[in-house]
Amino acid sequence: MSDAAARAKLHHMTAVIETRGLTKTYGSVRALDGLDLSIPRGGVYGVLGPNGAGKSTLFRILLGLIRASEGSATVMGGGVGDVAAMRRMGSMIETPRFPPYLTARQVLRWLALEHGVGGETDIPHWLQRVGLTEAADRKVRGFSVGMMQRLGVAAALMSRPELVILDEPTSGMDPPGIQEMRALIRSLATDDGVTVVLASHQLLEVQRVCDRVAILNKGKLVREGAVSDLTAVGERLRLSVSPVAQVLEALGSKGVVEGDAVLVDIKRAEGPALIRALAGAGVDIHEARWVGTDLESIFFTETGAVQAPEADHAG
Repeated sequence: MSDAAARAKLHHMTAVIETRGLTKTYGSVRALDGLDLSIPRGGVYGVLGPNGAGKSTLFRILLGLIRASEGSATVMGGGVGDVAAMRRMGSMIETPRFPPYLTARQVLRWLALEHGVGGETDIPHWLQRVGLTEAADRKVRGFSVGMMQRLGVAAALMSRPELVILDEPTSGMDPPGIQEMRALIRSLATDDGVTVVLASHQLLEVQRVCDRVAILNKGKLVREGAVSDLTAVGERLRLSVSPVAQVLEALGSKGVVEGDAVLVDIKRAEGPALIRALAGAGVDIHEARWVGTDLESIFFTETGAVQAPEADHAG
């Protein structure tokens, strides 16, 4: 087997989702337009794009809810709709609706029986993981959108899937809720070894929680990569220093003022020596940190779209 073939085979084994030329047309609209995407096993993977970019269409195809017009997709090594492969996946792709007269605990018990995992699932554990222990015996009729999202995530997780797809999991949540959901998603990847694929409008959250991202625009993949690589482009050292004038003089064309700080255009390896030299010259360094491009500006460049407000999450 050639090196390339061996790599391709290994890659196929390590990809949890693979699409080739995936296309979905509605009349004259191409919701997905020949999408080639490979999502590796492990970690948190963000799927980004303005409204209408094809995120929800992609998820619905992967879950077997709608059929592609052309192209192919595999999930967990099996075709879409392959029962064994689908059993290894959990999902929440819209704010879930549950019978309003059931309590949170009863909803999970009902779903566990429905999925045939009745006796095996530890319902109190999953209620606790999503922060609903206190509300376990309240009827879901009174739940806020954020609480419904949490319950939906618990429902997606309790069959202990290897892959979970979450569409806008923080929709309708307040900042503390968003922070808890971020911690939960990270711990699923880090502690439970679950591959999490998520779509979100909260680009700052995505930057904090995702290992890799794909940016879609008009049904095509426009950018893909590790968050650390994408955001390291144009990286500079940001120094909060005094006196600023002395630092600018020392740096020449490599330094520019930004607010009360100086941005220095140097490579990471040169950072420690510069800081030592400035300190040696009597400069006070209050803070030094590396700043790169944020995901928001990459998103804007690639899609020409300004972020839609959080409430509007058709995709």
